[in-house]
Amino acid sequence: MTSSHPSATMFSQFLAEEHGLYRARPTSFLLAFLTQAVGVAVVIAIAAYLANHPPEIGRRVGALIEGPISFPFTSEKPGGHGGGGTHDKLAASPGALPLMSLEDQLAPPEAVLLNQRPKLPEPPSVMALSAVPLPPPGQLGDPLSAVSGPVSNGPGSEGGIGSDQGGGVGPRGGPGFGPYDQGNVYRPGVGGVTPPSPLYAPDPDYSDAARKAKYQGSVILWLVVGADGLPHHLRVARSLGMGLDEKALDAVRLWRFQPATLNGQPVAVEINVEVSFRLY
Repeated sequence: MTSSHPSATMFSQFLAEEHGLYRARPTSFLLAFLTQAVGVAVVIAIAAYLANHPPEIGRRVGALIEGPISFPFTSEKPGGHGGGGTHDKLAASPGALPLMSLEDQLAPPEAVLLNQRPKLPEPPSVMALSAVPLPPPGQLGDPLSAVSGPVSNGPGSEGGIGSDQGGGVGPRGGPGFGPYDQGNVYRPGVGGVTPPSPLYAPDPDYSDAARKAKYQGSVILWLVVGADGLPHHLRVARSLGMGLDEKALDAVRLWRFQPATLNGQPVAVEINVEVSFRLY
């Protein structure tokens, strides 16, 4: 007895050995049908995954600022804390911090000088900005140390003062200062640190020389957006010349931000901004 249902009739025709003047191949039909079914399932699975896991590029585009200035996103781990030492048996002694700067560290601090006559003397520094109350300049050490005793660099390694490694000051690794990330500079987008958002971002002016030469391009600046929402420590990471570097610095100095946060508290973050100059 032949089924009158349309789908049953269709599948019976596809699976038949012959159809009119042509010889049918049921195996080929089944393979094609299964291939298309798998393809549809894969597309549905990808769509469901992307709905729950936005791609990284989507997050980056969301962080861009419309206009001539944009935020290239950074992906480093949150920074700021420090540690170090020179394998001393005693804990790090208390004292003052050296110069705090975001420039690359050339010489780690030492409470006990290991090289009395360096060939190329460099002032010691830590890569940090701190709101922690610090003692006045004097004998270098860990200002948060409560240890009393002989002057010591601490049992850490890789230079610096502390009990970890990295050339900084404190009990945690890194070239910065402090054990609690208090008052230090972070990287946005990682470790729960939210990026800052601009509240006021005026466009840069064009220099006369660059305008006459129809010169275009981008300047990349590094800066710290403080917990106060103000830009600090601006410096040029990629120069463009013809007076445009200065114009970029002048513009970004006027920026005002909603500061970055960590656990709901404003924190300072270091970011880079791309200042674009286009005539057309």
